Amino acid sequence: MIKIMILAFITMLVSLIITPIIIKYAKKLNATDKPNFRKMHTDPIPTLGGLAIFTSFLVGLLILQPISEFHIAIVCGAFVIIALGLIDDLYDLSPKVKFFTQIAVASLVVFWGGLQVEFINLPFGGQLEFGFLSSIITIFWIVGITNAINLIDGLDGLAAGVSSIALITIAVMAIIMGEVYVATMALILFFSTLGFLCYNFFPAKIFMGDTGALFLGYMISVLALLGFKNVTVISFIIPIFILGVPISDTLIAMIRRYVNKQPMSSPDSSHLHHRLVKFGFTHKQTVLFIYSLSFMFSLAAILFSMTTVWGSIMIFAVAILAIQFLIENLELIDSNFKPLTNFFKVLRGLRDKT
Repeated sequence: MIKIMILAFITMLVSLIITPIIIKYAKKLNATDKPNFRKMHTDPIPTLGGLAIFTSFLVGLLILQPISEFHIAIVCGAFVIIALGLIDDLYDLSPKVKFFTQIAVASLVVFWGGLQVEFINLPFGGQLEFGFLSSIITIFWIVGITNAINLIDGLDGLAAGVSSIALITIAVMAIIMGEVYVATMALILFFSTLGFLCYNFFPAKIFMGDTGALFLGYMISVLALLGFKNVTVISFIIPIFILGVPISDTLIAMIRRYVNKQPMSSPDSSHLHHRLVKFGFTHKQTVLFIYSLSFMFSLAAILFSMTTVWGSIMIFAVAILAIQFLIENLELIDSNFKPLTNFFKVLRGLRDKT
């Protein structure tokens, strides 16, 4: 595994070399992200940075040549996702086209590649078979995580940093579980993303665009499934913890749009990073704060895999309370949605009466 890590490190060097070239040609093609009311940058920034990550990733595949029965389907899906993101960055595709293409890619991995979550072992005995729902659940997971990474790509270095933390956590967990293929793929992608992050961190010289965000989301979703499929309920929750920030931000956005009667596909400026900036955090502080959250979720995932069932339940409960605390204090849904705060007010009132 040490040899794999050293060879995977080469992809970071490739990424460091390629990214400035991508910056140069993105400017020539006028492939830039223009400022608007939802975005935090004030000047056009070159995009297409995902090509640097993808190219470095391909170099890593050629060097390490990881082997799996799912490998061809995963790589073919990656090429389609990269093409989708590239076209969207250049020509701005409609949400429907992107969504149905993502479903097609996920279906490719599921029905041609054979990757499915078929069952989970229950912690107190027995098994929960998904049956015909296994394909639907797997497709839903891949499409959901692909878009979750894309949704948090709103600040310099945010999506790349959060993805890097998720990838190194997946790699560590895969090494512990003896999943060599997953560990190798995660390490290749981690180092490729880390090299790009050197140019993408605040103040960014380049953005990854949908090319990078969709690719990273797709790969992370697939690797998380490969590492933790067909195991216990506790282990099944591990990838949810690893991706706690993008998943919770996506679910909160869906609830917020439902409560405010907005279309699910409509963009807004009330995501976690937007609210932190509005509450006085600087651009850099916001990114570092969300990195810290991602690290805490990843640490919780590792602890989750090592503790007892009741210990896992306690960790899960603490995580839910922490998320609810952020929702209410940052008003991520709306200013009136504060059930936890109201609950404590009721308790305080009852205590005062006694």
